[in-house]
Amino acid sequence: MKEVKAYVRKDRLDAVVNALAGLEGLSGTSVNRITGFGRSRGRLRLVDFETHFKIETVCTDDLKEKVVDTILQAAHSGQRGDGKIFVSEICEAARIQTGERLTERP
Repeated sequence: MKEVKAYVRKDRLDAVVNALAGLEGLSGTSVNRITGFGRSRGRLRLVDFETHFKIETVCTDDLKEKVVDTILQAAHSGQRGDGKIFVSEICEAARIQTGERLTERP
């Protein structure tokens, strides 16, 4: 299983969430409003925190490329600050309600 985290512009959130909702096999996503700073052309900008949204989802290994491609397409505006996507391996997962260990599907 893979965890996909995407940091996207607030004006692209609806497009990304709607695109992900249309993917068959994806069980859901979490969205959080975040603020932070970053480097623009190598220069650190600390004064004005930018508001972005962090979208997190866990998917099967074979769905990972489709999830990443979907986010790339839906979040792209062509402007600086479009965001970033990170993919991590999930070593272990469990459903709290049942205690079931999730090995293949989130």
